[in-house]
Formats: sequence, structure tokens, C-alpha cells
Amino acid sequence: MLNSLPKFWMFLLIPLLGFINPGPLPSDNSLKGAWGLVEVNGEEVGRQAQTVRIFSNTYTMATTYDQENKTFISSRGGPYSLEGKKVSLTIDYHTIDTAQVGQTYSYKISINADDILTVKGANPAGEKINQKWRRLDNGDAPLAGAWQITQRMGRDGAMREITPGVRKTVKILSGTRFQWTAMNTETKEFLGCGGGAYTFENGVYTENIEFFSRDSSRVGMSLSFEGKVEGDDWHHSGKSSLGRPIQEVWSRD
Repeated sequence: MLNSLPKFWMFLLIPLLGFINPGPLPSDNSLKGAWGLVEVNGEEVGRQAQTVRIFSNTYTMATTYDQENKTFISSRGGPYSLEGKKVSLTIDYHTIDTAQVGQTYSYKISINADDILTVKGANPAGEKINQKWRRLDNGDAPLAGAWQITQRMGRDGAMREITPGVRKTVKILSGTRFQWTAMNTETKEFLGCGGGAYTFENGVYTENIEFFSRDSSRVGMSLSFEGKVEGDDWHHSGKSSLGRPIQEVWSRD
């Protein structure tokens, strides 16, 4: 399948190095929010496949998928830090190149007044790229951030503690977008991911699934849960896409 993709989509499968900074980074910008890829090497990105990247304060994920055809293409992510115009990203998972898991990359960025993120440089293969991303939201929402699951209801109805370790599930939300990814950073295994758009209104959290790596039939589903945030804990309960009751607690990373 990968060989049939246009060449510029292949550039998205590995992190980018040595970005050239064409302008100043706004002082109040922390990259928080969601971004959609709009241009690669001067060519407008087609509407069929899309790439969405979400930044919390500490974590980022990017996924390429074809929503219309319910096709998951690739995903990668990990913790990052922003210092001035320099971003350092450590890869927690990568669906195409597991050799990158654990590696840290540093690059420079620029965002203009129209909220267009311009990226120029070369990828690890030495191929030159020029990308533009458009801000989808600024990450201003009660649920915005990176979360790890810390409690889950068992089959007996009792809540069980979950201690995040090398095997973990991270959920990241912007103001309008969400993605979860299950991974094992020690074995470099990618265990699955899903994401799309969400709303959180009057205590009801609703996910509209746009991609799901393990089961494409779930694309297009909407799932609603009762939800509330208490300090750094997010409680939500409802039914899974398989109709099973769930009750979970996620803690802000």
C-alpha cells in the first residue's frame, strides 16, 4: 500500500530534522492545539488523505489517514519540549519505522500572523521538504492536554488502578480534536490508535471517530460518555464502540 502513495506522503512517515526558521515565533505560542497539513513542496495537499497533528503542553501525535475510504495510513508521536524557536521531540511510537522509537530530534519552526506553520529542511533520508500547516484550534478547552489512563472498571464492577509504565495508553486532546494511542516503549510496539473530532458540553463528552487503526468499521461512529474533570483527573463512563460498559479515570500528564 505504501508504494502506491504519492511521494510527498512518504515524507510524513519519519520525523523531520534541521528545520530552517523563516521568521519569529510568537511569544505566546507553545504549539498547543491542532494543525492540519495543507502544503508539501509547494503542492497543495489533496483532500483524500489528510494529516492532523495535535500538540499538548508536553506531548504530540500526528496521524495520516483517509477518512472517506476508512483507511489508516501512519502515526507517530512522543513527548516534546519547546525552547524559544527550538523543538525537541522524543519518539515514543512510530507505525512505520520502529527504529526511531527512543530517538530525540531537534528542529526549528516558524508561525506567521495567519497561524500558518512553515517547515523547511531535510528528513533523515536527506530528502528536502517544505511543509505548511494550518492551525485548526489553539488548544483552549477544559480537556485539552495529554492524559494517561490510571483507573479502569473491571468485569466485576470494581475500579482497578493502572500504573503507567513502558506499556501505556496516552490520550491527547486539543480544543476540537482527540487521539489515543496504545504502545510499549520498551519493545517499540504500536498497539493501536484512534481519533477524530470531539465535543464536551454539559458534562457529555462525544467522540466522532475519523480513524481507527485496528478496525476501520468504527470510522464514522459517534460515542458519548458522561464526563467531569476534578483537578487533574478526568472521569468518564458510558459504552464502548462494542457496546460494553466502561468507566475510566484519566490523569493529566
